[in-house]
Amino acid sequence: MANQNEQARAGDKKVEGQALEPVAEVQQEAVKPAAELPVEAGSPLNEFLGRAEKAYAAYLEAQKEVMTAYRENERQVEKGYREAEKKAHNACEKAVNQALRLRDEAEQKAEEAYTKAKEKAEETYKTAIEQTEEAHKTAIEQAKQNYDGSVSQALGARKETVEQAWVARTQDVETAWGIFTKETR
Repeated sequence: MANQNEQARAGDKKVEGQALEPVAEVQQEAVKPAAELPVEAGSPLNEFLGRAEKAYAAYLEAQKEVMTAYRENERQVEKGYREAEKKAHNACEKAVNQALRLRDEAEQKAEEAYTKAKEKAEETYKTAIEQTEEAHKTAIEQAKQNYDGSVSQALGARKETVEQAWVARTQDVETAWGIFTKETR
């Protein structure tokens, strides 16, 4: 019995060292017909070895399925990250375009107000013209500040979303591989 335990441990060490060996080859080596074994047919030892071979083959198949599941999980996590990144990019682009449109509208309105006020001011007082030019300048500066603020906020939101998606993706992959490495030991 002690000899069988030592053989099982030696077999486990051999499998750990040959992790890159195709699973199908290992299964073919592990599942040998009972006729090739030098033990009497129908003996309890032969039956035990047959069950052990089947269990080992099932173990190898299960390990292969677990590896496939981990890889699929990693693909799904990566896909989620890419989708989050794309959404963040689209949201940022939409916010920038909206800010640009609002700035253009504000500039256009400021220009229209400036022209009307200037015509009226020329008819009345020279000082009114100076006040109108100042209002125009302020309106343009405010529109630019609003645009700059909106763009900065959109870029910051995109960066934060992408960073959060990356952190979540990294944690998910590390957790999955951590579990997998613990199970394969």
